[in-house]
Amino acid sequence: MRSALVLIVLAASWRLLAVHEPMLGNFSPLMALTFCGAVYFRDKRLWLVPFAALALSDIYLDYYYATAFHEMWSWQSVLTRLLCFALALPLGWMVAQRKNWLTLFCGALGSSLLFYVITNTDAWRHDPHYIKTAAGWWQALTVGRPGFAPTYMFFRNTLVSDLLFTGLFAFAMEFAARRAGESSLLKKQPTA
Repeated sequence: MRSALVLIVLAASWRLLAVHEPMLGNFSPLMALTFCGAVYFRDKRLWLVPFAALALSDIYLDYYYATAFHEMWSWQSVLTRLLCFALALPLGWMVAQRKNWLTLFCGALGSSLLFYVITNTDAWRHDPHYIKTAAGWWQALTVGRPGFAPTYMFFRNTLVSDLLFTGLFAFAMEFAARRAGESSLLKKQPTA
């Protein structure tokens, strides 16, 4: 359990460092750790740890973005991100009921898609640079604002990071469980 908490602290640190490298935009392990926390942590109080990491790193990121882009990031966007993370918890809980590599993959994929669609819809709703039509919403989901990297690049990074970090976290947890004789994913499942 201690190693899982160390991973979450490292994840928050990664998120803070990655903001300064444009190619790493949205390449963050926090969604994967939130999702995996619901899959692996029996103590539901530990589900709050990724939220604490998200909230603390958001304080820095909101200041950074407001300073760098001369815009004020709204509390609604912060709440939207928290909602996306909150939605990863029931997905993780459902995966925990029938945990295998396929359900873990599908849950991580679902978390990525939810985050992408919800946060880009939020940007479309609140950003005056998007027209408030279906075409403007589609622009927010695909190419984004002119002068910025296309939003599909952010989705690519979100998807890759969620799948990568879900795999790493699951492997670490399963490796620790196997050493303790409790593995559920790595040991062969009985056939009917």
